[in-house]
Amino acid sequence: MDIYPPLKPSVLLLAEPPADRSPLAQALQPLCTLKAIAPSALDIPRLANGALPDLILLDGDLPGTDSHSLCLRLTQGSVTQRIPVIMLSRQLATADELRGFESGAIDYIALSAPLAIQVARVKAQLARQAGGTVLSHVNQLLEQDILRRSQQVRATQDVAIVALTAMAETRDTETGNHIRRTQHYVRALSRQLQQHPRFAAFLTDSNIDMLFRSAPLHDIGKVGIPDRILLKPGRFDADEMAIMKTHTTLGRDMIEHAEQLIGAKVDFLTMAKEIAYAHQEKWDGSGYPLGLCGDAIPISARLMALADVYDAIISRRVYKEGMPHATAVNIIVQGRGQHFDPDIVDAFMDLLDEFQDIAQRFADSDEDMQKKQDYLEVATALSPGTAATSTSTPTPTAAAS
Repeated sequence: MDIYPPLKPSVLLLAEPPADRSPLAQALQPLCTLKAIAPSALDIPRLANGALPDLILLDGDLPGTDSHSLCLRLTQGSVTQRIPVIMLSRQLATADELRGFESGAIDYIALSAPLAIQVARVKAQLARQAGGTVLSHVNQLLEQDILRRSQQVRATQDVAIVALTAMAETRDTETGNHIRRTQHYVRALSRQLQQHPRFAAFLTDSNIDMLFRSAPLHDIGKVGIPDRILLKPGRFDADEMAIMKTHTTLGRDMIEHAEQLIGAKVDFLTMAKEIAYAHQEKWDGSGYPLGLCGDAIPISARLMALADVYDAIISRRVYKEGMPHATAVNIIVQGRGQHFDPDIVDAFMDLLDEFQDIAQRFADSDEDMQKKQDYLEVATALSPGTAATSTSTPTPTAAAS
């Protein structure tokens, strides 16, 4: 986009003919493209479809026409309000000049003044308008550049998230669709609670967007869990469970390390860190790693807690079949006020159909499960002590650990 205005500005003269033959009009011809029309011929909608003038000169002594009403119409109309209007008049009284300014005119030129003064004042307004046009164009360019850079930053962030989550997926018993499902569960819950008094201040549109983008990192800490534990299909013993629980702290530490490398705090990483660290906390304080309870648990983590458990219950893994939706609903309702924030459970109950739709849309295919099974067989063969053939089935909450 060229940031400079045309070399010759355009001026619209609203006066009775032959106004374009007036001394002022003749003097302005070399300076601008001047078009003179009668006020009765002014068609503002049609004017908007073409090139709007840079300046309007309005005859303040129109016979049978209220020049001041027309000036107000021009300076307050949505199409012409940014176009400066100069009122021209043969009246010399201060009251007439004041009325012209009150009508929205940017200047009032007495036609009895020397022609050189009249031209100079028109030129001053054209220069002022040209400067405003350049500034407007520069601002547009800056806005476009900021938008482009913001899109580039967001794309880079999204690539980083995809890369990190892909790394976590390859080492877990879950498929990549688990991440897609939990993303959408969290967004559905967030939108449902957006107007709720307890959540409205946090669940802004931008925060909901960040929740959706950062949710895939909730289990990133599992990359630090040994294969013999992470890939174990059965129940964990006490020592194994203690190690497994460290995935929340590992996830937070990994994201903090990423922030340190960047050298700046990034909003979506801050939220990802909250989710990774606190999504295993429980409303009654019986969760981990800190045993937080109630509102001390970040909202982002409370939302993820329900989404993660629901998906763990209904989803099949390589070592278990998924349970019915009704079973998952019953377990979550039983956890209201214990495992889960009661208001989030209530929002979930209003979204049962949407949760089922999300689960079906991103359901694991037989091919997905076979790929995960093939990977686990190779991984367990290379990881001594991993009991890949165990037949015991984890509890729903253990499956979400």
